[in-house]
Amino acid sequence: MAQLRVEPGRAGRMKLRRSLDAARRGADLLDQKLRILRARHQELSEAERVAREHWHRRLGEAESWLHRGLLLGGEEALDAVARPRPAELEVSWTSTMGVRHPGGASCTVPGRRPGDPAPPNTALVHAESAYADAVRAAAEYAAARAAARAVGAEVLSTGRRVRALRRHWVPRLEAALARADAALEQTEHEDAVRRRWAAPPEDPPPAA
Repeated sequence: MAQLRVEPGRAGRMKLRRSLDAARRGADLLDQKLRILRARHQELSEAERVAREHWHRRLGEAESWLHRGLLLGGEEALDAVARPRPAELEVSWTSTMGVRHPGGASCTVPGRRPGDPAPPNTALVHAESAYADAVRAAAEYAAARAAARAVGAEVLSTGRRVRALRRHWVPRLEAALARADAALEQTEHEDAVRRRWAAPPEDPPPAA
């Protein structure tokens, strides 16, 4: 790795010292951020897992009721059911250490309108309700998954920045500062020697 170019003298040493202090403070702040992000990511990952299991349960229930309804009424039973209207999704947003991510999701599944034909058997009525629950659960899972992914990506990014500072930038600055200290000490030593050589000789003591 190429050495840092340093302005000679005390001015260059002072700039290096300020850069090193700033790099160390930055690494400390990023470490704090990383700890908070990791804790939050763990919470969001657990919320994602719970939401995924909830969605799978609701979807399984809906498919079970649909299977029963088709066994009772046949495939043509679905022809009598009114075409569903689109669900409406609303996502709330929040942030964690500057990372914007979904805080939750609310999904509205329209019911049957007046005059719409009802499903021809009770199982399909239950299936209709169960699929509405599954859609709402899917929306909650999607929001939880997106939040966990967003914070997880920032954990990785922040971790890379901390490692770059701790393993590369700070050691380079420390090495450059050590070289600057040594060069400055050598220069001051040489200046002192030159001053001694340039000083006029002392007058000999008077004879007794």
